[in-house]
Amino acid sequence: MKKDTVGKPTITQLPTPGGHRTGNSESTPLIKSLATHCPPPPRTGQSADAEDRTVRVKLQEGDGRWLRSRSLTYLPVKVIPPQAFRGLNEVMKIEISQSDSLERIEANAFDSLLNLSEILIQNTKNLVYIGPGAFTHLPRLKYLSICNTGIQTFPDVTKIFSSEFNFILEICDNLYITTIPGNAFQGMNNESITLKLYGNGFKEVQSHAFNGTTLISLELKENVHLEKMHNEAFWGASGPSVLDISSTKLQALPSYGLESIQTLIATSSYSLKKLPSREKFTNLLDATLTYPSHCCAFRNLPTKEQNFSFSIFENFSKQCESTARKPNNETLYSAIFAESELSGWDYDYGFCSPKTLRCAPEPDAFNPCEDIMGYDFLRVLIWLINILAIMGNLTVLLVLLTSHYKLTVPRFLMCNLSFADFCMGLYLLLIASVDSQTRGQYYNYAIDWQTGSGCSAAGFFTVFASELSVYTLTVITLERWHTITYAVQLDQKLRLRHAIPIMLGGWLFSTLIAVLPLVGVSNYIKVSICLPMDVETTLSQVYVLTILIFNVVAFIIICACYIKIYFAVQNPELMATNKDTKIAKKMAILIFTDFTCMAPISFFAISAAFKVPLITVTNSKVLLVLFYPINSCANPFLYAIFTKAFQRDFFLLLSKFGCCKHRAELYRRKEFSAYNSKCKNGYTGSNKASQSTLKLSTLHCQYSAVLDKTCYKMY
Repeated sequence: MKKDTVGKPTITQLPTPGGHRTGNSESTPLIKSLATHCPPPPRTGQSADAEDRTVRVKLQEGDGRWLRSRSLTYLPVKVIPPQAFRGLNEVMKIEISQSDSLERIEANAFDSLLNLSEILIQNTKNLVYIGPGAFTHLPRLKYLSICNTGIQTFPDVTKIFSSEFNFILEICDNLYITTIPGNAFQGMNNESITLKLYGNGFKEVQSHAFNGTTLISLELKENVHLEKMHNEAFWGASGPSVLDISSTKLQALPSYGLESIQTLIATSSYSLKKLPSREKFTNLLDATLTYPSHCCAFRNLPTKEQNFSFSIFENFSKQCESTARKPNNETLYSAIFAESELSGWDYDYGFCSPKTLRCAPEPDAFNPCEDIMGYDFLRVLIWLINILAIMGNLTVLLVLLTSHYKLTVPRFLMCNLSFADFCMGLYLLLIASVDSQTRGQYYNYAIDWQTGSGCSAAGFFTVFASELSVYTLTVITLERWHTITYAVQLDQKLRLRHAIPIMLGGWLFSTLIAVLPLVGVSNYIKVSICLPMDVETTLSQVYVLTILIFNVVAFIIICACYIKIYFAVQNPELMATNKDTKIAKKMAILIFTDFTCMAPISFFAISAAFKVPLITVTNSKVLLVLFYPINSCANPFLYAIFTKAFQRDFFLLLSKFGCCKHRAELYRRKEFSAYNSKCKNGYTGSNKASQSTLKLSTLHCQYSAVLDKTCYKMY
């Protein structure tokens, strides 16, 4: 065998064992070019055989000939011309790699190489052009790899006309190719193929891109700029059985051509938030996805094939069970069909093995496979409750802010409470609206909802509203207790100038608590109802425990104040026994509504903080709808709408619009009579009342306001 010049990458013929040369004895155009224009590089101290980088593969054919493959490493030419490898009909593998000089591969460069099975063009970053038809008539080609080049258009592989089974095309790490055009693979192979198209600069897969192919596997992973795959990309193609779109920016899969997919891999595909209808994946057996909610789509996925075979074998599961211990599976068929019907049949012994779909990652306890409202009765109740909360609190705000009476401390506090409860109604409205829009397919909208601005807004509303409502209720209770305790000490009375900074502190506190999950302290995306239940970090746990402690302390303060108020006014000389009963009942209502509102918050907080769910998310939704918003619905009625003062203001407001004028006039007359009576008693009243009686009378008047829930100052 003649040795090549050291370091010179040329292709020569390998002699047969008998000393004769195979193929054409003349050198190819590429060999002549290399021999004439390429001086040998300096020696590196390595042996000539190693520098030659020739990999000889001994393949024996029927006539006893020996064939080989050649690796052209560090190829020092700029252009591979047409017919560059003419006459090398016995070569089975050509590898061109590690070349900084190569810039172009012209049309018909690899033409009519009848035994060539592998072509590798790798690590040639200055290669910017591969001409149309560069790969022509290669009937035995099994593997074509074009990786880590500088080409800017998808290479033309439509004239290869390979007839090999499971042809593999690998196009990878070509960062300047942006599009897979239509009919890009038509004519490449008439058998099954595997496409490894990963790590490129693809942005789009056009319509009919895979037309005319029989796809075994399609790998589009790590194309980090790939955003669009045309809805008809698989039109005219058979398959693929395996589809890998991991680490791409695809926002949707094509709705056509998914029927053949058995394995779907879509890890780290964070832009793929919605999957096609699950009925499209009729043969899917294995799915590895990015979001757990997507696996919900494949639960209860119908796997029965609607064909004659299934109609015959639909009862096989029972027969499989009954014949499991029999010596062979033939008895299974014999149990169903007559012996004459079984003649000539080939038995599928794996038929009894059930095909179950495996999907990962599986949904967790915080995101079960269900709609936002897990039960139908909750869907009805949440609409009733949110409408009641919004309309009730909006009415209270409207009446209080338009009333001609002076803005007192109780009125000011009631405005704050109504606004907080109004925000809670908005939260429930958001949840109810999204639930009705995503009913039955929440798994397809879960990611968009929970990671989007809608869930963040809902979470902000509910945390802000609940904390401001609890804070305001506490202040109202303390104000009532302070007023009754210091009834005769006018200098101790709470003024508006005191109430404003107190409530400003409540607004700042509630806003801060609601904003923290938006900046990384816990978050609102953990569950579909947008509550801050993420406690993966210590800071998040402290945050949730802070909310819990605040609500518990507020509830204790409210209970203690009402108990003190009750004992302060409970006097046999002041009121009758039935009055005591009335006070006790109204206090019980106030404390009960506060407890039922705060208890769910405590449950949520404890469950999240200690990572030991006391209740499931499904059951917590019952608390969310039935108990969590009780204060928001009850407060406008207990503290305003059911009181005589509010009813007076309400009818006076309506009279301005020409409604209920007669009722408004009655209130005006009553108010005028009460004013005259007070004036008369003030000038002619007896002076016999002792100081203690005056104090008891004052306490009675003050607590009458509490009993009526007026929170108003009467004139």
